[in-house]
Amino acid sequence: MLTIRPEYVIDSKKQPKAVLLPFSDWEKVLAELEELDDIRAYDQAKTGSQKSVPFDQAVREIQAEYDA
Repeated sequence: MLTIRPEYVIDSKKQPKAVLLPFSDWEKVLAELEELDDIRAYDQAKTGSQKSVPFDQAVREIQAEYDA
């Protein structure tokens, strides 16, 4: 579980307007978001109807795109 220590900025009516985080907490949040993005991409790829491609072929295709 991610533990962060937010501080809240409020307006004159005591309504929250912003959140302040220590930089180290912000880095943790970013890392968690990147991991979540990877998980979602993996889940989407697994549910897709794409056909499988052998690893060596995939590497050749990717390399060909870089060489073009």
